[in-house]
Amino acid sequence: MVNISLCEDELDSLCDKLDLKNNSGIYLLRGDLASGKTTLVRSMVEFLGGYQCVTSPTFLFMQQYGGNIYHYDIYNKGIDDILSLGFLDELEKEGWHFIEWGDEKLAKILKEVGFNFIVIEISIKDSIRNYKVCTN
Repeated sequence: MVNISLCEDELDSLCDKLDLKNNSGIYLLRGDLASGKTTLVRSMVEFLGGYQCVTSPTFLFMQQYGGNIYHYDIYNKGIDDILSLGFLDELEKEGWHFIEWGDEKLAKILKEVGFNFIVIEISIKDSIRNYKVCTN
């Protein structure tokens, strides 16, 4: 487990710590509304060389940046709905999968079907965000 506190303009150091360029896979992002989940994804996409406009896919469910960077927001979706849309098949694609609102229920399902993933929990104190990183 890694626990790191950073300002928004220091997120590259978290990407470095995660060795993001060499660690594609599934990242479950947790935190309250406006905690910085989309901001973290934006920094991660930029770090990976995808300089596209990163926005929250709340109403679209998924955005794709470049060929192999995927960004999901499951806040407004029930777990049954996303599974019926073929979500697990999407996660089998090679690349980076950043999932906002990846809760314990989703983590349990991912474990049951054999997916490895990293959980990043974000909390805020003043203008500093704390990132707690755990692997399953």
